[in-house]
Order: sequence, then structure tokens, then C-alpha cells
Amino acid sequence: MHVTLQDVAKLAGVSTKTVSRVVNNQGEISDTTRQRVQAAIEQLNYRPNILARSLVNQRTNTLAVVAWGIDYYGPSRTVVGIENKSDELGYSLFLNLLAHPDEGDIDRILDTLVERRVDGIIWAVPEVGGNRMWINPARLDRLPPIVFLSMEAQIGLTTVSVDNRAGARQAVQHLIDQGRQRIGLITGPLAWWEARERFAGWQDALRQAGLDAGSSLVVEGDWSASSGAQTMRVLLEREPDIDAVFVCSDQMAVGALGVAHQIGRRLPQDLAVVGFDNIPESAFFWPPLTTVYQQLIDVGCLAVQNLHQWIEAKRKGEAAPLENVQLTPELVIRASSAQH
Repeated sequence: MHVTLQDVAKLAGVSTKTVSRVVNNQGEISDTTRQRVQAAIEQLNYRPNILARSLVNQRTNTLAVVAWGIDYYGPSRTVVGIENKSDELGYSLFLNLLAHPDEGDIDRILDTLVERRVDGIIWAVPEVGGNRMWINPARLDRLPPIVFLSMEAQIGLTTVSVDNRAGARQAVQHLIDQGRQRIGLITGPLAWWEARERFAGWQDALRQAGLDAGSSLVVEGDWSASSGAQTMRVLLEREPDIDAVFVCSDQMAVGALGVAHQIGRRLPQDLAVVGFDNIPESAFFWPPLTTVYQQLIDVGCLAVQNLHQWIEAKRKGEAAPLENVQLTPELVIRASSAQH
């Protein structure tokens, strides 16, 4: 049988309003009364009715996470950060997974989240092609607060992302500092904002150093290890004199390293390689991979923190604290690029 506030009040010999105040930690209650109510709660094993409480408070303490690709390392780490911070702040999560990052049925997704009365939304789908075209002020005004991840900053939105361009510049500058003069690029699919940012960072560093950043040095992959192998072969056949390669994901770098070994290129003596992501396995590649570390758990935590602040401001009738946050990644130097 479901135990009610009335049951607790009867056992404790107080009013239901007093029990409600104890449960919600509201109002001034004497220590003696509070202890009596707590004893009744424990004796009856009372559990608050979350649905009823949400109707009274007009909030569900639920955040929606719209995500794609959590079977991949990067998106999964971001969701871990979201879950950790949500739990710390007392939110439950409703997870909506897309089959494709450019899934078009946005209306259905948003309608579902509104019907579920979520307090806020984290849009953890990478910006790919035109999959942000649905965003406009009129639509956003009808929705709960939304924080967007992995996209270009926009005025009027709250975004949290990694500075992919800065990370790529660090990677290529490291290769230049190692004396490399002809540096190729294996990029991710350029329909992705993150891939374009890493491409731009490669260009920035080479042009600043007065080195060639021509299109013949660029081959486009699809983030997979197999595409890393295929694009490495294409790049080395097209530009056999390159002495370094910046590979825009560690998964593609696995394939690229394998091809370099197969054709007899010594690493890093003949060919230096730098990846991006710092997946746990990268330290155990052969040779261990120099790579760019993204603070993806921090991205998830910051997204929830910013969303929580927005929800609280909305509850108090205050203006939304809109901001764009970019975390600067860190270069982890290992043997694939640095000669000892």
C-alpha cells in the first residue's frame, strides 16, 4: 500500500502541512517535531510522490538529453559528464538517441520533450550539415531552456564546446617545432563543424610558419580506423615526401599508423603522427600516439551546470544567463611524434 503524507501525519500526531514542510525542508519546525516526523517517515517507509510534487512545484527535476553516437568514445564521455553533474544537482535524465546526427524529425522530438514537461534540454548532437537550421528565436521561446554542445557559438544561444581549432593548432605547431616541414592532414568528414575547425587549425599553423597548406596535402576520412588506413595510403601515394601527418581522430590514426608500418616508414624518424581525442588506447598504440586531449566529461558537466542556472533564473523570473563556453584542449606528447 502506498504510504501518504496523511499516514505520516497521523502517526506523528501533526498536520499534513507540517509533514510537507519537513519533507521539503521548508519553514521553521522545532527540532522535537522534526524528529517525531522523521521517525514516522522511517517507521512507515514513506517515499515522496515525485509526480505529485512536480505538479505542485511546476517542475519535474528532469533534464532531456538529445544525443547521437554514444557508442563512440567522445560522445559517451560527454554523456558521462552530463549524468555525473545531473545526479549531483538532483536531476533525473530522459535520454533521446538519434539514429543519425542529421535526423530531420525535430518537431516530433521537441513535442515529446515538451509533453514530458522536462525542465531543460541538452542538445548533445554534433553540428553536421544543416542540422541546426531548425533553431530560431520564435521556436526556442516555446521550449524549455536548451544548452547546445559541439557547435559554432551563436548569439542568443548557450553553447558548450571544445576549441577544436586551438587543439589542431597545438598539434601542428608541435610538429613544426620538431622540424617537420611537410605536414599532411587526414580530416574527418567536412560536413561536421568539428572537422572543419580542426582543418582550419591545421591551416592556421602552417600558414603562420610559411609552410605549404595546399589541398594536395588533405584527405577526408569518416572518423573510422578503416578510413584512416585508406586515406593514409592515398596521402602517401599523392605526397610521398611528407614527413608528418595530423590525423583528426585517434580512431583514424590507428589505421594510419598501420599503413605506415606496412610500407616501411619508421615512426617517428621518417614520419611523425599526431592524433586527436586521447582515447585510453592511444597510449598503447605502436608507437604510443601523441594526441589532443578534449575535456569531454567537463563539457557535459558544464552543460548541466549552465542549464541548471538558467532553470533557476527562469523560476525566479530573471533573465536567462546565456553564454558561449569553449574549453581549450591539451596536447599529450608521446613517441609517435617526438624523437628522443
